[in-house]
Amino acid sequence: MHPFTFMILSLCSILGSLVDASKSLNGFTIDLIHRDSPMSPFYNSLVTHSELVKNAAMRSISRSNRIYFSFGQNAPSSSPSFPPSSIETTIVPVPDHGEYLMRFSIGTPPIERLAIFDTASDLTWVQCSPCKSCYPQDTPLFDPTQSSTYINVPCDSQPCTLIPQNQRDCGNARECFYLQQYGEKSMTIGKLGSDSITFGSIGAQGVTFPKSIFGCGMYNNFTFEISSKANGIVGLGAGPLSLVSQLGDQIGHKFSYCMVPYTSTSTGKLKFGNTMVQGNGVVSTPLIVKPSLPSFYFLNLEGITVGPKKLQISGPSDGNIVIDSVPILTHLEQSLYTQYVSLVKEAINVEVVEEAPSPFDFCLRDGPNVNFPDFVFHFTGGDLVLNQKNMFMKFDNLVCMMVLPTSGISVFGNWAQIDFQVEYDLGGKKVSFAPTDCATN
Repeated sequence: MHPFTFMILSLCSILGSLVDASKSLNGFTIDLIHRDSPMSPFYNSLVTHSELVKNAAMRSISRSNRIYFSFGQNAPSSSPSFPPSSIETTIVPVPDHGEYLMRFSIGTPPIERLAIFDTASDLTWVQCSPCKSCYPQDTPLFDPTQSSTYINVPCDSQPCTLIPQNQRDCGNARECFYLQQYGEKSMTIGKLGSDSITFGSIGAQGVTFPKSIFGCGMYNNFTFEISSKANGIVGLGAGPLSLVSQLGDQIGHKFSYCMVPYTSTSTGKLKFGNTMVQGNGVVSTPLIVKPSLPSFYFLNLEGITVGPKKLQISGPSDGNIVIDSVPILTHLEQSLYTQYVSLVKEAINVEVVEEAPSPFDFCLRDGPNVNFPDFVFHFTGGDLVLNQKNMFMKFDNLVCMMVLPTSGISVFGNWAQIDFQVEYDLGGKKVSFAPTDCATN
Protein backbone atom coordinates (compact mmCIF):
# COMPACT_ATOMS: atom_id res chain seq x y z
CA MET A 1 0.00 0.00 0.00
CA HIS A 2 1.26 3.46 -0.86
CA PRO A 3 -0.06 5.98 1.76
CA PHE A 4 -0.90 9.61 1.00
CA THR A 5 -1.18 12.79 2.96
CA PHE A 6 -4.42 14.19 4.22
CA MET A 7 -5.62 15.72 7.43
CA ILE A 8 -9.03 14.18 7.82
CA LEU A 9 -11.74 13.18 10.19
CA SER A 10 -11.57 14.58 13.61
CA LEU A 11 -13.35 14.91 16.80
CA CYS A 12 -16.70 16.43 17.54
CA SER A 13 -18.81 16.49 14.46
CA ILE A 14 -21.67 17.94 16.40
CA LEU A 15 -24.63 15.75 15.62
CA GLY A 16 -26.10 16.36 19.05
CA SER A 17 -26.19 19.35 21.37
CA LEU A 18 -24.35 20.53 24.44
CA VAL A 19 -25.52 19.09 27.72
CA ASP A 20 -25.80 22.60 29.14
CA ALA A 21 -27.15 25.10 26.63
CA SER A 22 -25.62 28.01 28.52
CA LYS A 23 -22.16 26.60 27.83
CA SER A 24 -22.81 26.75 24.11
CA LEU A 25 -23.41 30.50 24.47
CA ASN A 26 -20.60 31.32 26.89
CA GLY A 27 -18.01 28.87 25.64
CA PHE A 28 -15.77 26.58 27.65
CA THR A 29 -12.11 26.32 28.59
CA ILE A 30 -9.62 23.44 28.61
CA ASP A 31 -6.19 23.31 30.25
CA LEU A 32 -3.18 23.20 27.93
CA ILE A 33 -0.35 21.32 29.59
CA HIS A 34 3.17 21.96 28.36
CA ARG A 35 4.76 18.57 27.77
CA ASP A 36 7.89 19.44 29.80
CA SER A 37 6.17 21.20 32.71
CA PRO A 38 5.82 19.65 36.18
CA MET A 39 2.08 19.09 35.45
CA SER A 40 2.89 16.87 32.47
CA PRO A 41 3.24 13.07 32.57
CA PHE A 42 6.30 13.60 30.33
CA TYR A 43 8.03 15.60 33.08
CA ASN A 44 11.46 14.33 34.05
CA SER A 45 13.31 16.27 36.74
CA LEU A 46 16.61 14.69 35.69
CA VAL A 47 16.56 16.23 32.21
CA THR A 48 18.56 19.46 32.05
CA HIS A 49 17.31 22.76 30.66
CA SER A 50 19.69 22.47 27.71
CA GLU A 51 18.47 18.97 26.89
CA LEU A 52 14.83 20.12 26.99
CA VAL A 53 15.55 23.05 24.68
CA LYS A 54 17.54 20.94 22.23
CA ASN A 55 14.86 18.23 22.13
CA ALA A 56 12.12 20.81 21.53
CA ALA A 57 14.17 22.39 18.74
CA MET A 58 14.66 19.02 17.06
CA ARG A 59 10.92 18.35 17.24
CA SER A 60 10.35 21.76 15.69
CA ILE A 61 12.63 20.95 12.76
CA SER A 62 10.80 17.65 12.27
CA ARG A 63 7.51 19.55 12.26
CA SER A 64 8.78 22.00 9.64
CA ASN A 65 9.80 19.04 7.49
CA ARG A 66 6.36 17.48 7.92
CA ILE A 67 4.67 20.70 6.78
CA TYR A 68 6.98 20.79 3.77
CA PHE A 69 6.09 17.17 3.03
CA SER A 70 2.37 17.98 3.27
CA PHE A 71 2.74 20.80 0.77
CA GLY A 72 4.33 18.44 -1.72
CA GLN A 73 1.85 15.62 -1.17
CA ASN A 74 -1.50 17.42 -1.06
CA ALA A 75 -2.80 15.90 -4.26
CA PRO A 76 -2.43 12.11 -4.17
CA SER A 77 -2.78 10.40 -7.52
CA SER A 78 -3.88 6.92 -6.49
CA SER A 79 -6.00 5.25 -3.83
CA PRO A 80 -4.78 3.39 -0.77
CA SER A 81 -5.96 -0.13 -0.11
CA PHE A 82 -7.84 -1.02 3.07
CA PRO A 83 -7.22 -2.74 5.31
CA PRO A 84 -3.52 -2.01 4.85
CA SER A 85 -2.03 -5.43 4.30
CA SER A 86 1.49 -4.14 3.71
CA ILE A 87 1.99 -2.20 6.97
CA GLU A 88 5.09 -3.31 8.79
CA THR A 89 4.53 -4.84 12.19
CA THR A 90 7.40 -2.90 13.77
CA ILE A 91 5.87 -0.56 16.32
CA VAL A 92 7.34 2.89 16.62
CA PRO A 93 6.14 5.60 19.01
CA VAL A 94 3.13 7.92 18.32
CA PRO A 95 3.67 11.52 17.30
CA ASP A 96 4.22 13.49 20.47
CA HIS A 97 5.86 16.13 18.32
CA GLY A 98 3.42 18.56 19.97
CA GLU A 99 4.48 20.80 22.81
CA TYR A 100 1.07 21.04 24.49
CA LEU A 101 -1.33 18.37 25.68
CA MET A 102 -5.03 18.34 26.57
CA ARG A 103 -7.39 15.89 28.25
CA PHE A 104 -10.83 14.73 27.21
CA SER A 105 -13.04 11.71 27.85
CA ILE A 106 -14.67 9.42 25.35
CA GLY A 107 -17.45 6.84 25.47
CA THR A 108 -20.08 5.64 27.94
CA PRO A 109 -18.85 5.09 30.58
CA PRO A 110 -16.31 7.87 29.84
CA ILE A 111 -12.62 6.95 29.47
CA GLU A 112 -10.09 9.76 29.87
CA ARG A 113 -7.54 10.30 27.11
CA LEU A 114 -4.47 12.55 26.92
CA ALA A 115 -3.80 13.88 23.43
CA ILE A 116 -1.63 16.32 21.53
CA PHE A 117 -3.05 19.78 20.79
CA ASP A 118 -2.46 20.52 17.09
CA THR A 119 -3.74 23.45 15.02
CA ALA A 120 -2.33 22.03 11.78
CA SER A 121 -4.14 18.68 11.82
CA ASP A 122 -7.80 17.95 11.17
CA LEU A 123 -7.93 14.35 12.25
CA THR A 124 -8.67 13.74 15.91
CA TRP A 125 -7.97 10.15 16.78
CA VAL A 126 -7.14 7.76 19.57
CA GLN A 127 -5.70 4.24 19.50
CA CYS A 128 -8.45 1.64 19.54
CA SER A 129 -8.88 -2.05 20.21
CA PRO A 130 -8.54 -4.39 18.42
CA CYS A 131 -5.31 -2.90 17.14
CA LYS A 132 -3.32 -4.47 14.32
CA SER A 133 -0.26 -2.24 14.74
CA CYS A 134 -0.12 0.20 17.67
CA TYR A 135 2.61 1.93 19.61
CA PRO A 136 2.74 1.08 23.33
CA GLN A 137 0.71 3.34 25.63
CA ASP A 138 0.45 3.42 29.41
CA THR A 139 -3.35 3.26 29.48
CA PRO A 140 -5.56 0.58 27.89
CA LEU A 141 -6.60 1.11 24.28
CA PHE A 142 -10.08 2.53 23.82
CA ASP A 143 -12.40 -0.42 23.25
CA PRO A 144 -15.46 0.74 21.30
CA THR A 145 -17.34 -2.47 22.15
CA GLN A 146 -17.32 -1.41 25.80
CA SER A 147 -19.04 1.92 25.11
CA SER A 148 -22.83 1.81 24.97
CA THR A 149 -22.90 4.97 22.79
CA TYR A 150 -20.33 4.02 20.15
CA ILE A 151 -21.31 3.32 16.53
CA ASN A 152 -19.23 2.84 13.38
CA VAL A 153 -19.63 5.63 10.82
CA PRO A 154 -20.98 4.17 7.55
CA CYS A 155 -19.42 4.78 4.15
CA ASP A 156 -22.41 6.65 2.77
CA SER A 157 -22.57 9.12 5.69
CA GLN A 158 -21.66 12.76 5.23
CA PRO A 159 -18.55 12.63 7.47
CA CYS A 160 -17.10 9.80 5.40
CA THR A 161 -17.91 11.42 2.05
CA LEU A 162 -16.11 14.60 3.17
CA ILE A 163 -12.86 12.67 3.07
CA PRO A 164 -11.22 12.76 -0.38
CA GLN A 165 -12.23 9.64 -2.24
CA ASN A 166 -8.69 8.37 -2.68
CA GLN A 167 -8.09 8.64 1.08
CA ARG A 168 -11.02 6.57 2.34
CA ASP A 169 -12.49 3.15 1.75
CA CYS A 170 -15.32 0.86 2.91
CA GLY A 171 -14.95 -2.25 5.03
CA ASN A 172 -16.91 -5.46 4.57
CA ALA A 173 -19.66 -4.13 6.86
CA ARG A 174 -19.77 -0.81 4.98
CA GLU A 175 -17.87 0.96 7.76
CA CYS A 176 -15.73 3.98 6.82
CA PHE A 177 -11.94 3.66 6.92
CA TYR A 178 -9.63 6.68 6.94
CA LEU A 179 -5.93 7.21 6.22
CA GLN A 180 -3.86 10.05 7.73
CA GLN A 181 -0.18 10.45 6.89
CA TYR A 182 2.24 12.66 8.85
CA GLY A 183 5.39 12.05 6.87
CA GLU A 184 6.95 9.67 4.40
CA LYS A 185 6.37 6.57 6.55
CA SER A 186 4.30 7.87 9.48
CA MET A 187 0.57 7.27 9.46
CA THR A 188 -2.59 6.31 11.27
CA ILE A 189 -5.32 4.19 9.65
CA GLY A 190 -8.57 3.17 11.25
CA LYS A 191 -12.34 3.39 11.37
CA LEU A 192 -14.42 6.48 11.81
CA GLY A 193 -16.56 6.25 14.90
CA SER A 194 -19.28 8.24 16.61
CA ASP A 195 -19.38 8.48 20.39
CA SER A 196 -19.90 10.81 23.33
CA ILE A 197 -17.00 13.20 24.00
CA THR A 198 -16.58 15.22 27.20
CA PHE A 199 -14.23 18.13 27.90
CA GLY A 200 -13.56 19.03 31.51
CA SER A 201 -14.76 17.13 34.56
CA ILE A 202 -17.37 14.44 34.13
CA GLY A 203 -20.70 15.71 35.44
CA ALA A 204 -21.87 19.25 36.13
CA GLN A 205 -18.57 20.92 35.25
CA GLY A 206 -18.01 19.09 31.99
CA VAL A 207 -19.19 19.89 28.48
CA THR A 208 -20.41 16.85 26.57
CA PHE A 209 -21.07 16.35 22.88
CA PRO A 210 -23.25 13.22 22.61
CA LYS A 211 -22.48 12.25 19.00
CA SER A 212 -18.97 13.11 17.92
CA ILE A 213 -17.01 11.82 14.96
CA PHE A 214 -13.41 10.74 15.62
CA GLY A 215 -10.78 8.39 14.27
CA CYS A 216 -10.42 4.98 15.91
CA GLY A 217 -6.82 4.20 14.98
CA MET A 218 -5.95 0.53 14.47
CA TYR A 219 -2.78 0.79 12.31
CA ASN A 220 -0.49 3.44 13.79
CA ASN A 221 3.12 3.56 12.62
CA PHE A 222 5.44 6.49 13.26
CA THR A 223 9.09 7.08 12.49
CA PHE A 224 9.53 10.08 14.76
CA GLU A 225 9.76 10.44 18.52
CA ILE A 226 6.72 9.59 20.61
CA SER A 227 5.71 8.64 24.09
CA SER A 228 3.56 5.94 25.62
CA LYS A 229 1.70 8.61 27.58
CA ALA A 230 0.01 10.32 24.60
CA ASN A 231 -3.07 8.52 23.26
CA GLY A 232 -3.58 10.44 20.01
CA ILE A 233 -4.09 13.89 18.48
CA VAL A 234 -6.81 16.53 18.78
CA GLY A 235 -7.07 18.32 15.44
CA LEU A 236 -7.89 22.03 15.41
CA GLY A 237 -7.02 22.68 11.78
CA ALA A 238 -9.05 24.53 9.18
CA GLY A 239 -10.50 21.46 7.45
CA PRO A 240 -14.25 20.81 7.31
CA LEU A 241 -14.24 18.03 9.92
CA SER A 242 -11.81 19.43 12.47
CA LEU A 243 -12.91 20.00 16.05
CA VAL A 244 -13.34 23.72 15.43
CA SER A 245 -15.23 23.32 12.17
CA GLN A 246 -17.60 20.75 13.61
CA LEU A 247 -18.37 22.79 16.73
CA GLY A 248 -19.15 25.61 14.31
CA ASP A 249 -22.09 27.81 15.35
CA GLN A 250 -22.02 26.53 18.93
CA ILE A 251 -18.73 28.30 19.53
CA GLY A 252 -19.33 31.18 17.14
CA HIS A 253 -16.61 29.71 14.90
CA LYS A 254 -14.00 31.00 17.38
CA PHE A 255 -11.30 29.54 19.56
CA SER A 256 -8.23 30.94 21.28
CA TYR A 257 -5.22 29.71 23.18
CA CYS A 258 -2.82 31.23 25.67
CA MET A 259 0.51 29.40 25.95
CA VAL A 260 2.92 29.33 28.87
CA PRO A 261 6.60 28.34 28.67
CA TYR A 262 7.62 24.94 30.02
CA THR A 263 9.21 26.60 33.07
CA SER A 264 5.79 27.81 34.25
CA THR A 265 4.00 26.04 37.10
CA SER A 266 0.65 26.98 35.54
CA THR A 267 -1.24 25.53 32.60
CA GLY A 268 -2.12 27.44 29.47
CA LYS A 269 -5.73 27.71 28.32
CA LEU A 270 -7.63 26.65 25.23
CA LYS A 271 -10.95 28.47 24.95
CA PHE A 272 -13.92 27.83 22.70
CA GLY A 273 -16.79 30.22 22.12
CA ASN A 274 -17.02 33.82 23.25
CA THR A 275 -13.29 34.42 23.48
CA MET A 276 -13.11 37.93 22.06
CA VAL A 277 -9.66 39.33 22.76
CA GLN A 278 -9.69 42.92 23.92
CA GLY A 279 -7.63 45.60 25.61
CA ASN A 280 -4.58 47.63 24.70
CA GLY A 281 -2.14 46.24 22.19
CA VAL A 282 -4.50 43.89 20.34
CA VAL A 283 -3.24 43.22 16.81
CA SER A 284 -5.40 41.57 14.15
CA THR A 285 -4.55 40.23 10.72
CA PRO A 286 -6.50 38.35 8.04
CA LEU A 287 -6.73 34.58 8.44
CA ILE A 288 -6.17 32.79 5.13
CA VAL A 289 -7.32 29.24 4.43
CA LYS A 290 -6.30 27.61 1.16
CA PRO A 291 -8.65 24.94 -0.25
CA SER A 292 -5.69 22.91 -1.52
CA LEU A 293 -4.18 22.79 2.00
CA PRO A 294 -7.20 22.88 4.32
CA SER A 295 -5.39 21.81 7.48
CA PHE A 296 -3.19 24.89 7.71
CA TYR A 297 -3.85 28.45 8.85
CA PHE A 298 -1.96 31.07 6.84
CA LEU A 299 -1.10 34.68 7.57
CA ASN A 300 0.49 37.24 5.30
CA LEU A 301 3.83 38.63 6.49
CA GLU A 302 4.74 41.93 4.81
CA GLY A 303 7.99 42.65 6.62
CA ILE A 304 10.08 42.35 9.80
CA THR A 305 11.64 45.24 11.70
CA VAL A 306 14.67 44.62 13.91
CA GLY A 307 15.65 47.70 15.90
CA PRO A 308 15.70 50.68 13.53
CA LYS A 309 15.68 48.78 10.23
CA LYS A 310 12.89 47.08 8.35
CA LEU A 311 13.07 44.11 6.01
CA GLN A 312 10.36 44.41 3.37
CA ILE A 313 8.86 41.21 1.95
CA SER A 314 7.62 41.31 -1.61
CA GLY A 315 5.40 38.84 -3.39
CA PRO A 316 1.76 37.72 -3.42
CA SER A 317 -0.47 38.47 -0.42
CA ASP A 318 -2.37 35.19 -0.34
CA GLY A 319 -0.63 33.80 2.73
CA ASN A 320 3.14 33.31 2.93
CA ILE A 321 3.56 32.02 6.51
CA VAL A 322 1.83 29.25 8.46
CA ILE A 323 0.86 29.99 12.07
CA ASP A 324 1.31 26.77 14.04
CA SER A 325 0.86 25.75 17.68
CA VAL A 326 3.27 22.81 17.57
CA PRO A 327 6.84 23.90 16.63
CA ILE A 328 8.72 25.85 19.27
CA LEU A 329 10.86 27.57 16.63
CA THR A 330 9.90 30.10 13.98
CA HIS A 331 11.15 28.94 10.58
CA LEU A 332 11.83 31.50 7.86
CA GLU A 333 12.28 30.75 4.18
CA GLN A 334 16.02 30.66 3.46
CA SER A 335 16.46 33.97 1.60
CA LEU A 336 14.25 35.78 4.13
CA TYR A 337 16.19 34.22 7.00
CA THR A 338 19.52 35.37 5.58
CA GLN A 339 18.32 38.97 5.41
CA TYR A 340 16.75 38.73 8.85
CA VAL A 341 19.93 37.45 10.50
CA SER A 342 21.88 40.30 8.92
CA LEU A 343 19.56 42.82 10.57
CA VAL A 344 19.78 41.04 13.94
CA LYS A 345 23.59 41.08 13.88
CA GLU A 346 23.62 44.78 13.06
CA ALA A 347 21.06 45.70 15.72
CA ILE A 348 22.60 43.71 18.59
CA ASN A 349 26.20 44.53 17.65
CA VAL A 350 27.69 41.76 19.80
CA GLU A 351 30.03 39.04 18.66
CA VAL A 352 28.19 35.95 17.50
CA VAL A 353 29.38 32.47 18.50
CA GLU A 354 31.23 31.04 15.50
CA GLU A 355 29.84 27.53 15.83
CA ALA A 356 26.41 27.51 17.40
CA PRO A 357 25.46 24.25 19.14
CA SER A 358 23.22 22.03 17.05
CA PRO A 359 20.49 22.53 16.04
CA PHE A 360 20.75 26.30 16.54
CA ASP A 361 22.22 28.63 13.97
CA PHE A 362 22.64 31.96 15.81
CA CYS A 363 23.85 32.23 19.43
CA LEU A 364 25.47 34.90 21.61
CA ARG A 365 27.43 34.77 24.83
CA ASP A 366 25.05 35.51 27.69
CA GLY A 367 25.95 38.67 29.58
CA PRO A 368 24.85 42.14 30.70
CA ASN A 369 26.34 43.80 27.60
CA VAL A 370 23.74 42.26 25.29
CA ASN A 371 20.95 44.71 24.49
CA PHE A 372 18.10 43.25 22.49
CA PRO A 373 15.92 45.42 20.26
CA ASP A 374 12.23 44.96 19.65
CA PHE A 375 11.28 42.61 16.84
CA VAL A 376 8.20 43.66 14.87
CA PHE A 377 6.45 41.21 12.58
CA HIS A 378 4.44 43.29 10.11
CA PHE A 379 1.40 41.20 9.26
CA THR A 380 -1.20 42.58 6.89
CA GLY A 381 -3.32 44.98 8.93
CA GLY A 382 -1.30 44.81 12.14
CA ASP A 383 2.22 45.02 13.58
CA LEU A 384 3.05 42.41 16.23
CA VAL A 385 5.79 43.56 18.61
CA LEU A 386 7.91 40.76 20.06
CA ASN A 387 10.73 41.04 22.56
CA GLN A 388 13.73 39.03 23.65
CA LYS A 389 11.51 36.55 25.53
CA ASN A 390 9.76 35.57 22.30
CA MET A 391 12.81 35.44 20.06
CA PHE A 392 15.69 34.07 22.18
CA MET A 393 16.24 31.40 24.81
CA LYS A 394 19.11 30.58 27.16
CA PHE A 395 21.05 27.49 26.17
CA ASP A 396 23.97 26.54 28.44
CA ASN A 397 26.03 29.77 28.74
CA LEU A 398 24.58 31.12 25.51
CA VAL A 399 21.49 32.95 24.33
CA CYS A 400 20.23 31.36 21.11
CA MET A 401 17.78 32.73 18.58
CA MET A 402 14.55 30.74 18.29
CA VAL A 403 14.50 31.17 14.51
CA LEU A 404 15.91 28.81 11.91
CA PRO A 405 15.94 28.73 8.11
CA THR A 406 13.74 26.33 6.16
CA SER A 407 13.65 25.18 2.57
CA GLY A 408 9.85 25.18 2.70
CA ILE A 409 7.27 27.80 3.62
CA SER A 410 7.86 30.02 6.65
CA VAL A 411 6.23 28.95 9.94
CA PHE A 412 5.37 31.21 12.90
CA GLY A 413 6.14 28.98 15.89
CA ASN A 414 4.73 28.82 19.39
CA TRP A 415 7.68 30.39 21.26
CA ALA A 416 6.95 33.64 19.46
CA GLN A 417 3.34 33.31 20.67
CA ILE A 418 4.14 32.82 24.38
CA ASP A 419 2.11 35.17 26.61
CA PHE A 420 -0.26 36.20 23.85
CA GLN A 421 -3.90 35.23 23.77
CA VAL A 422 -4.19 34.17 20.15
CA GLU A 423 -7.74 34.11 18.83
CA TYR A 424 -8.83 32.43 15.60
CA ASP A 425 -12.07 33.90 14.29
CA LEU A 426 -12.99 31.61 11.42
CA GLY A 427 -16.23 33.44 10.73
CA GLY A 428 -14.57 36.84 10.64
CA LYS A 429 -11.50 35.39 8.91
CA LYS A 430 -8.92 36.95 11.20
CA VAL A 431 -6.34 36.09 13.85
CA SER A 432 -5.85 38.44 16.79
CA PHE A 433 -2.98 38.68 19.29
CA ALA A 434 -3.47 40.23 22.73
CA PRO A 435 -0.49 40.58 25.13
CA THR A 436 -1.43 38.51 28.20
CA ASP A 437 0.12 36.90 31.25
CA CYS A 438 -0.98 33.41 30.27
CA ALA A 439 -0.01 31.97 33.65
CA THR A 440 -2.68 34.02 35.41
CA ASN A 441 -5.33 34.46 32.68
